[in-house]
Amino acid sequence: MSTDRLSSTLSALADPTRRAILARLAAGEASVTQLIEPFRLSQPAISKHLKVLERAGLIARGREAQWRPRTLQAEPLKDAADWLDQYRRFWEQSFDRLEEYLAELQGKAPKP
Repeated sequence: MSTDRLSSTLSALADPTRRAILARLAAGEASVTQLIEPFRLSQPAISKHLKVLERAGLIARGREAQWRPRTLQAEPLKDAADWLDQYRRFWEQSFDRLEEYLAELQGKAPKP
């Protein structure tokens, strides 16, 4: 995964409205009209959010006659999760070391 793609993904995820749109699309495809319903935003504002998500590769625009459904494209999310996973492992190892240290201070043997 290129840094540019990761940066685009993380930038798109930085906005709570875009995260909410992705959460809605995780339940299935939706039109712009359906996506705008839970928000107090104008059509142009939602369209801007959708363009950011499309450029990041997180959603795709379909075409079925007059209906233009958006669908979730999860691959960039997996790539971001894989990148973040290395930091999860770091924190888990740090907590394991802290647990061992605290057990040593208390005179107990650490958990296996």
